[in-house]
Amino acid sequence: MKILVTGAGGQVGLDLLRILHARGDEVHASDVALPPEALQQDLPWHRLDVTGAAEVDALVAAVAPEVVFHLAAILSARGEADPQRTYAINQNGTLNVLEACRRNSVRQVIFTSTIAVFGPPLPDLVPDDIALHPTTMYGVTKIAGELLGDYYFRRYGLDFRAVRFPGLISAVLPGGGTSDYAPLMYFEALRVGHYEAFCRPDATIPLMYMPDALRALVELSEAPRERLTRSVYNVAAFSPTAREIADEVARAVPGADITFKPDPARQAILDSWPKALDDSLARRDWGWIPRHDLQAMTADLLPKLRELLPGAST
Repeated sequence: MKILVTGAGGQVGLDLLRILHARGDEVHASDVALPPEALQQDLPWHRLDVTGAAEVDALVAAVAPEVVFHLAAILSARGEADPQRTYAINQNGTLNVLEACRRNSVRQVIFTSTIAVFGPPLPDLVPDDIALHPTTMYGVTKIAGELLGDYYFRRYGLDFRAVRFPGLISAVLPGGGTSDYAPLMYFEALRVGHYEAFCRPDATIPLMYMPDALRALVELSEAPRERLTRSVYNVAAFSPTAREIADEVARAVPGADITFKPDPARQAILDSWPKALDDSLARRDWGWIPRHDLQAMTADLLPKLRELLPGAST
């Protein structure tokens, strides 16, 4: 299958490229940046700024993919530093990708949404359908992306599907999300033996290990359309407090010192997000089941990080 991935140089994109390449797909990567050194596959890499409608249309026409994984976006924390640029990339970029896919008869678009679409007031367990009151430009633009994609499905028949990701943890340095305190506990514990988290110890949001997140994208893409009852799905794994993550890191990395100094702006964003997601519709419609809890993730993640970080603590 021929696949185009936008935003391929990001945290999700690089790992997704490996998964798709390994299963034998013809994968084309695109990003505004040059390919990183971490990219090990020999695959086409296209310079692409998704804010340019003509540029997006030309690339989609030239590649002629069957499926587009649209990942290009600015995340929550960086998005608040430059809301206008975030709007241009996340909002206009998504419209440009959807329109290019419509014009060039792309069969399917897979979109990465986020828990940032939610906002207070929220129940303890947040379902797929609830009033959305995002507190960041990132969340605002991701809601719009969900609605645009569903419109293109109903109006033009473009097979648009999306997952609302929790905070993601992987063996790739995080890229500006408000959930970054969680992966940074692991990175910094191994790198320097200590980390001062920018959140309160009781901060609680849904989190997911990257291999589960990638599997969610691929499994949703492969699900028969007739089994799906909606275009956008919550997916969930585990919801520890920041203190519970710190305790797990300290258990797995003896001597690691995790402290807390909440940043008011980033803590306010965390407080506006769900504590747990109801993903029962994803489980029912396409068989979604996470494979990693906090302990299973730690056992798999730490060896990868030790390979990545020379001289890391053992």
